[in-house]
Amino acid sequence: MRAKQMPSSSTRSKSKILLLFFTLSLLALCFLFFFSTPSDPTASSSVYTHPHPLIPPETSFEASLEDFLTHKAPSYRTSDDTVRSALQDVVTSFDDRKFFKEMEWVHRDPYYPLNFPIRVYVYEMPKKFTFDLLWLFRNTYRETSNLTSNGSPVHRLIEQHSVDYWLWADLIAPDSERLLKNVVRVDKQEEADLFYVPFFTTISFFLLEKQQCKALYREALKWVTDQPAWKRSEGRDHIFPIHHPWSFKSVRRYVKNAIWLLPDMDSTGNWYKPGQVSLEKDLILPYVPNVDLCDAKCVSESESKRTTLLFFRGRLKRNAGGKIRSKLVTELAGAKDIVIEEGTAGEQGKAAAQKGMRMSIFCLCPAGDTPSSARLFDAIVSGCIPVIISDELELPFEGILDYRKVCVF
Repeated sequence: MRAKQMPSSSTRSKSKILLLFFTLSLLALCFLFFFSTPSDPTASSSVYTHPHPLIPPETSFEASLEDFLTHKAPSYRTSDDTVRSALQDVVTSFDDRKFFKEMEWVHRDPYYPLNFPIRVYVYEMPKKFTFDLLWLFRNTYRETSNLTSNGSPVHRLIEQHSVDYWLWADLIAPDSERLLKNVVRVDKQEEADLFYVPFFTTISFFLLEKQQCKALYREALKWVTDQPAWKRSEGRDHIFPIHHPWSFKSVRRYVKNAIWLLPDMDSTGNWYKPGQVSLEKDLILPYVPNVDLCDAKCVSESESKRTTLLFFRGRLKRNAGGKIRSKLVTELAGAKDIVIEEGTAGEQGKAAAQKGMRMSIFCLCPAGDTPSSARLFDAIVSGCIPVIISDELELPFEGILDYRKVCVF
């Protein structure tokens, strides 16, 4: 096929340019969510209205999801040309269409793809991979208090790793409501630079029974790898949200060529096998903060109240790089103006963490079971200077943002 006959250096160069543009777009989206005032998740409106450009975007996961499922999902537009099981002649035909479309763009503009927006094709997967999982979360998060084996509340973990929801909801929104303005959703696969796979791997991992989850993973894998676009590139232009280190684990080896959206790289090998993740192809995206944004007014009012020098509230015993936590407790116990507390789950735990961060100058952000944690982003939105102790950490958009200006390493 033509795609496989193209020079590899040219293909890689184009992929890196597109990935850079996509990274910049995601960076803009993350800034909008991080530094916009969250709405009250308990407030709801019976009438859906189009957002006003001066009104900040919704940043509460629960409130946004409720609005999305009850108002937007029923009118979700469908214009899909996905082939459910691609034979070789179908793949060849798609490859021809893709080749001629790219040649058309190249002849039209010698600077292609620099002058073009990023064009993303969003797969319309069966509802069991998308809407059904969102409804499962929506219908269970109020009634359950499930905890993982290490004591973390399941539904809160899903919210921390909900970048898959925020990205998908924006990609499929009407153009007038989109935040990622420089990313264009296309309806024909041959017009796409990248292909987004909207499978909620984290929700399925935490809310389904183990065998049920593995079966759904296998079904999703077959569905995606049957597509002609996947077969053409072997997944190299496909984007998979795999933002929790446990999610999609049983079938990851089959999608290692794809672009993964990750919380960190974890080069220790504890969570990702060698060759699965790489900064050459994958993107690190931030956690969704656990605490509310301390806006400019809040920062000004809390300045005189920041009497704690260094604050930490969380699990004191962790594995892997997180073993540093217990050592820090030993070293810092009883030190003046330093508060280190064992964390607790639920709304009371969240309120205590938020209050502590807003009363502190520095917030300790050590490694946990993985090199990263949501605590770094909690500190940032609380106006507390993060003190990062995590040798293996890869930060979101690290090649673009200079974290040394806002963090202590």
